[in-house]
Amino acid sequence: MASIEGRFTEASGIRIAIVVARFNDLITNKLLSGCKDCLERHGIDTSQDSSQLDVVWVPGAFELPVVCQSLARKGNYQVLITLGAVIRGDTPHFDVVVGESSKGIASVSRDTGLPIIFGVLTTDTMQQALERAGIKTNLGWNYALQALEMASLMKSLN
Repeated sequence: MASIEGRFTEASGIRIAIVVARFNDLITNKLLSGCKDCLERHGIDTSQDSSQLDVVWVPGAFELPVVCQSLARKGNYQVLITLGAVIRGDTPHFDVVVGESSKGIASVSRDTGLPIIFGVLTTDTMQQALERAGIKTNLGWNYALQALEMASLMKSLN
């Protein structure tokens, strides 16, 4: 029986793009910071002139799938990370944005075979989002670990 797993230590040769929603940037900037910190500590060059990491900004979570699709089609990356924060309000807009962004990102990943880490917080309150972006824990760190593991796993499978 084969047991195949990704590793967190194989950062050489990995190219990653992080697609970040600008809406709720108080949250997404914190997630990006946690994400970059983790990547750097695992050997990814996160400097401004990095050849391993690109950061792409979009207006909001709804725009994440189309940009992920464009990046995936280029074939330059081993994994993408999406970062966003959708906070429930008084209208059904929350449900539409969350549903369409999650379905769109999953569809792009399946269609292209490129792992895309879903780092879109979906919370009821700003306080919950802040807790997940750094007050209690920074999930950006977790998303980066998932990306490293998936890039390594996909390399092992191919």
